[in-house]
Amino acid sequence: MQEELTFIYDVAEEQMKNALKHFDAELLKIRAGRANPNMLDGIRVDYYGAETPIKQVSNLMVSDARTLSIQPWEKAMLETIERAIINANLGLSPQNNGEKILINIPALTEERRRDLVKQVLQESEQARIAIRSARHKANEEVKGLQKNGLSEDLARDGESNIQKITDKFVKAIDDKQKNKEEEIMTI
Repeated sequence: MQEELTFIYDVAEEQMKNALKHFDAELLKIRAGRANPNMLDGIRVDYYGAETPIKQVSNLMVSDARTLSIQPWEKAMLETIERAIINANLGLSPQNNGEKILINIPALTEERRRDLVKQVLQESEQARIAIRSARHKANEEVKGLQKNGLSEDLARDGESNIQKITDKFVKAIDDKQKNKEEEIMTI
């Protein structure tokens, strides 16, 4: 029975790690007033009939703290990339100079900063929900083992261990959320 409990802990921890990784990826997409190539991760361009991530058809570089530079590998892709950035509705205005695309990242207003903090709070709540879901699933599996002969003490210890794992991941989310909020609100 101890092996089954260990397996349940491992599965729950893996699910929680995945929720944390997803949360990290979502935080990277939220811009904090500084240029970051990850801001463009969700953008896909039409590359010879296939929807392709923008970083697979060009070099993304940070020229300075407020400027992103996109150098397509083929000049014919300039307009396609520019159109994809505009259609992504990120509030960015690309400037095509015939060689590359420059994106000036505007300074954030106080209202926009608050909106971004709200977005961070929503993403962190989604991550917490995913973690609680993994905890619930693991606890249900422990209860199932208890019905099949696991002692009540081991079941209680199992649920306690699952809660410790959950607390560790929730704390990680809280810390990342706090750091991102500070980053956004820093002018």
